[in-house]
Amino acid sequence: MVEKEEKAFRKLLVWKRAHELTLMIYKITETFPKHELFALTNQVRRSVVSVEANIAEGYALGTAPNYLRHLNISIGSLAETECHLEIAHDLGYFSDSSYESLAGKFREVGYLLSRLKASIEHNNHQKP
Repeated sequence: MVEKEEKAFRKLLVWKRAHELTLMIYKITETFPKHELFALTNQVRRSVVSVEANIAEGYALGTAPNYLRHLNISIGSLAETECHLEIAHDLGYFSDSSYESLAGKFREVGYLLSRLKASIEHNNHQKP
């Protein structure tokens, strides 16, 4: 396997946890029914990838307003993903124990996103 250069966004705990969530969801959605491939499976994968992608993109843009905008998109994508998984769970596409594991990861990523957003907002409003 090729060694990845450590990009700055990869050092962020929130990105690491969002990436873990993405991998968890990809594994769980492998078991979804085939008739969901172009519907719920595709939608949940796209929304969860958006969480970590927007953290990385906002970080790379380098300005507080851009970063905050992308963090807000990540927060929205996290909620969207959680909603899709609620539907999938209610349809019986995966187990209660998997759902509980995902719920814990959702809480962690949501908390980290909100703390990062608050920190940037606080630092952006301080006078020099």
